[in-house]
Amino acid sequence: MALVGKAVPDLVLAPLAGGPPVKLRDEIRGPTLINFYASWCAPCAQEAPALMALKAEGVRIIGVAYKDEPGAAAGFLKRLENPYATTLTDRDGRAGIEFGLTGVPETYAVDAKGVIRAKVALPITPADAEALMAAAGS
Repeated sequence: MALVGKAVPDLVLAPLAGGPPVKLRDEIRGPTLINFYASWCAPCAQEAPALMALKAEGVRIIGVAYKDEPGAAAGFLKRLENPYATTLTDRDGRAGIEFGLTGVPETYAVDAKGVIRAKVALPITPADAEALMAAAGS
């Protein structure tokens, strides 16, 4: 929980769909969840319905494909549906290091000012989602 209470790391990541790199902090627009996932992660597939339910409720979620091939990550999202407003890649794992990632999936609640307020280091459940969004100020 080292980053809880601190600003989102100042990272520049490539979009999964290609194009110029973007600043992660610029993608935070109001209370936001940042979800690290991977196509090779079975628990990531388990949490997909909960993430889709959050998207349906209007929750902004940024997905970060962790140490994954872009084609595999895109296929994963096509197969399970894409809950993310923005999907970025962390091919070398640097973003994961900056966040203190312990594994995937991992989800961070970020407030409108870009401060990490809470984290869940397991597949997210509806109860977790509610707690994360409350922590983010939504």
